[in-house]
Formats: sequence, C-alpha cells, structure tokens
Amino acid sequence: MLMLRTLARPLSSNLCRLASTAHLDYSRYPTLQESDIEENLMRGSGPGGQAVNKTNNCVFLRHLPTGITVKCHLHRLASKNRIEARKILLDKLDVHLNGDHSIAAQMKQLDQKKSTERKRRQGKLQEMKKNWQSRERTEDEDATIKN
Repeated sequence: MLMLRTLARPLSSNLCRLASTAHLDYSRYPTLQESDIEENLMRGSGPGGQAVNKTNNCVFLRHLPTGITVKCHLHRLASKNRIEARKILLDKLDVHLNGDHSIAAQMKQLDQKKSTERKRRQGKLQEMKKNWQSRERTEDEDATIKN
C-alpha cells in the first residue's frame, strides 16, 4: 500500500511562497491509498500531432470514496503525468475534505494578510511623504518671507 503524503506541494513555484509555506499546517493533509484510486491511461488531446494522437499518456484518476476525478496531460511521459495527476488529486481531496483548513485556503489567507500589510505600509509611507512635503513647503515659504 503506497502512502502519498509526501506529494504535498505549494501551488506556485515562487520563492516568496516557498518561504511562507513554513507556517502552513499539514497535519490535516489527506493520504492517498492506491486501493482508493481507479486509474486509466488514454490518448491525450490538443497540440502535438502524431505524438499525442497515438500514445496513451493522458492519465485519468478517480477517487472511489469521494468520486473526485482528475485528468492530467501536462507532460509527454505517462510516468510524469501519473505523478502530477496524484498531486492534483491530493490538492482537490484536501480542499474537499478540509475546506477552510486546506493548504490552498491557508495559502490564500497568508497572501491576503501580506497584501493588507503591504497596503498599510504603502499608506503609511504616503502619509509620511505628504507630511514631509507640507513641512518643506512651509519652511520654504517662511524662508522667502524672511528674505
């Protein structure tokens, strides 16, 4: 029985996000058992011509307990598509089972916190600039009046 808990990955490959994933709670992240999965290989679609039309490298996974389905045809190799499909299935399963406590929801909350903090800092900087400009104007006016 293969347990695929190690396939947990951030949704984006940005370095900033990788640093922020240290604060995520993976304790509720689901495990994937091969006995719960129905896997089919089929021909892919889209650009690629003959190479796509005659090879069965598109992976279709169905999680039997929940009925969640995933179709993955990102790579030319079926082995890479199998791994990627399992990652996608784990992410969808996490969202389905955990909702607001899923990894995607936690990352979204972190992004929102960062965004509000960035906006707060920008507003504070703009206010400081306005105060400085008004002080400079009054000092220039005072200097011109004295001369």
